[in-house]
Amino acid sequence: MIVGERTMPDGSLAPVTLAIDGDRAVLSLHNTHIGELPIEAIDVVMRRYGKPLDPSVAVPEGGLALGEVGRLVHIRFLARYDVIARDWLVLVRPNEEPLAELAVSVVAALEHLASATAHRNES
Repeated sequence: MIVGERTMPDGSLAPVTLAIDGDRAVLSLHNTHIGELPIEAIDVVMRRYGKPLDPSVAVPEGGLALGEVGRLVHIRFLARYDVIARDWLVLVRPNEEPLAELAVSVVAALEHLASATAHRNES
């Protein structure tokens, strides 16, 4: 699932994707492996930074299944006061209200955790 975009040195946009492989979440930038971390890390990041989603915002079906954690959905939302739409990630959790946060913030936090996990595993 595409969770964000990154501007490359040549000015082009490259997708940042998140995939599930067993019990691991795998981050990639334009088909290049960034890192991986436990699926639960997505829940931790969204609980830390996410805010309750406004009930007037419709959450589409589908998204990325995260097992018992729930599912992660990407939405592009244009608020009344914005000029351009923003990308948001929404964690839809069983029996709880959805949490939403700007995709760029969630991706940055997940990249940081994946990098820290990789460094810890190397030592």
